[in-house]
Amino acid sequence: MNIASSAPRQDRPTLIIIGHGMVSHHCAEQLVAHGATARYDIHIFGEERSRAYDRVHLSEYLSGRDAESMALGDGSLYTTPGLTLHLNADVLEIDRTRQEILTSRGRHRYDHLILATGSYPFVPQIDGAADNARLVYRTLDDLDTIRMAARNARRGVVVGGGLLGLEAANALRLLGLEAHIVEFAPRLMPVQLDPQGGAALKARIEALGVQVHLDRATHAIHPGSTHRYGMHFADGDVLETDLIVFSAGIRPRDELARTAGLALGKRGGIAIDSLCRTSDPAISAMGECAAWNDAVFGLVAPGYQMARCVAARLCDMEASPFEGADMSTKLKLLGVDVGSIGDAHAATPGARSYRYIDEITASYRRLVISEDGKRVLGAVLVGDNSYYDTLSQYVSNGIAPPADPAALILPQGSATPTLGVDALPASATICSCHNVTKGAICNAIDAGCTDLGELKACTKAATGCGGCAALLKQVFDHELTARGVAVDKSLCEHFALTRQELYACVRVEGLETFEQVHARHGRGNALGCDICKPIVGSVLASCWNRPIQNPALVPLQDTNDTFMANMQKNGTYSVVPRIPGGEITPDGLIAIGQIARKYQLYTKITGGQRIDLFGAQLHELPEIWAELIEAGFETGHAYGKSTRTVKSCVGSTWCRYGVQDSVAMALHIEHRYKGLRAPHKLKFAVSGCTRECAEAQSKDIGVIATEQGWNLYVCGNGGMRPRHAELFATDLDDATLIRYIDRLLMFYISTADKLQRTAVWRESLEGGLDYLKAVVIDDSLGLAGQLEAQMQLIVDRYECEWANALSDPEKLKRFRTFVNDSRSDPDIRFEQERGQPRPARVIPIAEEIAS
Repeated sequence: MNIASSAPRQDRPTLIIIGHGMVSHHCAEQLVAHGATARYDIHIFGEERSRAYDRVHLSEYLSGRDAESMALGDGSLYTTPGLTLHLNADVLEIDRTRQEILTSRGRHRYDHLILATGSYPFVPQIDGAADNARLVYRTLDDLDTIRMAARNARRGVVVGGGLLGLEAANALRLLGLEAHIVEFAPRLMPVQLDPQGGAALKARIEALGVQVHLDRATHAIHPGSTHRYGMHFADGDVLETDLIVFSAGIRPRDELARTAGLALGKRGGIAIDSLCRTSDPAISAMGECAAWNDAVFGLVAPGYQMARCVAARLCDMEASPFEGADMSTKLKLLGVDVGSIGDAHAATPGARSYRYIDEITASYRRLVISEDGKRVLGAVLVGDNSYYDTLSQYVSNGIAPPADPAALILPQGSATPTLGVDALPASATICSCHNVTKGAICNAIDAGCTDLGELKACTKAATGCGGCAALLKQVFDHELTARGVAVDKSLCEHFALTRQELYACVRVEGLETFEQVHARHGRGNALGCDICKPIVGSVLASCWNRPIQNPALVPLQDTNDTFMANMQKNGTYSVVPRIPGGEITPDGLIAIGQIARKYQLYTKITGGQRIDLFGAQLHELPEIWAELIEAGFETGHAYGKSTRTVKSCVGSTWCRYGVQDSVAMALHIEHRYKGLRAPHKLKFAVSGCTRECAEAQSKDIGVIATEQGWNLYVCGNGGMRPRHAELFATDLDDATLIRYIDRLLMFYISTADKLQRTAVWRESLEGGLDYLKAVVIDDSLGLAGQLEAQMQLIVDRYECEWANALSDPEKLKRFRTFVNDSRSDPDIRFEQERGQPRPARVIPIAEEIAS
């Protein structure tokens, strides 16, 4: 498969990248950003079937995400003219003499070649290791193989207790298997953790039900008696299992370089200098296949550093040399916080350590200090990574520790010293994945960036592994405050409250009008403004769900809500009847068609499985809606910050792949939440199987059928800044699914900022998805019953807003273009295009005069 943007130009040199993983993708991004496609024809060859994907969160593939949702970027990068991506394309040989590569599809000449071939899982030579006793955990194909093997299995073993081994064990657990870890070393994560840290991690993991076997060398694998395989250890013990996944380390993929005669590192890997050049000046190497000073780096951040170096050099820009990398890691393995910073093993001569051990909770912290006590050299954390950001900044920036260094790792309290972000120098690295410094963040703010999401988009900070998200927010908030930008969080001049505070006041005090809200909590002009009135109107609707056409509420609505229709560019309005789940009878289709023809409306089927009718004039809206309601329709709320659509596939009713009735569930969800007002619009989808035809993983609330029930995804959205929804809960029955959605939506409505989508709200939550799960699933705040009751009030008070307006002659008086005249607007003109009316093209005055 090729993703080609344009035919190659023969007058430009050819740049080829072999390998299409995370590092290759980052290099391609850098090359395009530097304008490399104006000087090179760039070809990227990847052996997998999918675009580069997020290997850092590989286990999420087994919890419901698909290859596309895990892909890096939206694919538009590979439509850049001058760049061609070749997928499922093996490179077989490098001919350095002719400067060509040989692929499974032919030969390609290069002027410069970049090797980003990555690494492969190391599997030791063990007698009997074959088939399901020789699985590996590296690619999406590997995970598909593991998934198939797990279907008829009860127990799975991972050989290797390092980073990837623990991730693999989590993957087996997600598949419902009894998971075991076998590690040759005397502790887990021996590279990152010391003996005490390894012991704390073992205790926490075993408390989760994963059994850990240390100091075990697998001698042979033979058929088992109660399970398929028996793992025979050197000490004579036997562990039976149904499948075995090897995650015993990685080895650089240097076979192409080896056969081409390139210089290699002493322990393998393609030898590179500080500018990532190999022994052939026409070839560069980067990522896990490269060896700098005979060292291979197995984390993504060093690979990104190399990618930036290569891209800058090939574009004749000043390249920051690669001089090693910080191998600090901040992880959550099987739900357990693990951190390793700098010299975690106190290998520096004279280094001294402070240790905090809590055997009750299996928490462990170690702080490594220089011999003179003037520098923090490293740290180990197990059980609580809240110390990580502060300690990493002490290490990376050489900040002197406090008089009592031990206070840095003691339980946090009022006496715990904290490192304010104002103490960080401009050169301090905030995001190591994308090499974003505090200075770069300050520059973005100075350039006008005042939104955290916008900051992430323009700097890419916290878009890699995400480990720096908390620190990024601290720096961002501090710098805004320092510039006087975010000191006042008032809604406007009339309310010295945030939206969340205002919502709480309205809910607790039972306020139902703007006048009441202003009298209790407002200031200045009691009429309000265009900022506070719509927000108060939205909050009142979210709390009490009274008809927005009531005289006291109408002045709070914007134009669309006032007339319950979306105003279009030529002053007409669109009409969108609700079509729950996309299901509609032939009679309903005929009725819509007849109404559209009668009023000469432009019709279009939307992406949310509804029908839009465009071109209605203001005075026509009541007539059109009267006919739609008579035909059985109701308002679709397309004009409101409210529930819009619940998209659905046909599910098990028709589809041979469907495992649940997705249409029935979509109808149930849409009828329950229709009319629900929120800080921003809400979109839902229900898919009847994992093929995901309804695209549920891009919605605020996404539901995907499983054999046992429903998987719930939350807080995704499309738009200018798309975000995939996250898996929230699995295999839910109908009642539990609705209960969780009730709680989550009401919690969002009560805590979100003004005009904040669920995706942005989720990213702003301290504690992230785990915190949200604790609130919604575990009821950690004790609010579950209250949130469900609040949602039930909204459901019970629902009525079609157009039906309500049509029943009141006073409300209908507003639907006139002219106050004392029922005529149409003479300035609205249409012309025909593709058999339908569309707004007439406006002729500029100068053009009209010239004619």
